[in-house]
Amino acid sequence: MGRIESEKKVVSLMIRLYCKEKEGHPELCEACRALEAYALARLERCPFGEKKTVCQSCKVHCYNPKMRAKIKEVMRFSGPRMILLAPGEALRHLLATLSDKFKK
Repeated sequence: MGRIESEKKVVSLMIRLYCKEKEGHPELCEACRALEAYALARLERCPFGEKKTVCQSCKVHCYNPKMRAKIKEVMRFSGPRMILLAPGEALRHLLATLSDKFKK
């Protein structure tokens, strides 16, 4: 699985976890569906392609300010919980983040 596909999987898992656990919806609500579609579209259009870093480390911030604030909120909530619910994905994402930080 390539970097973009891996990032898509992680962001979708995080949004679904947030919507279910934080907002209490059994299915994705309209706002979370819109956030997921936006995030996946941003990943599809990433100018760095498979050589992309994690978005947190990126020099180009392609999210609009409102969506960027929302995805940060989602990641702050979901990130720690991912370790229990999807440990493989959480570990891969953590390793990618650390790798990007040490490349600088």
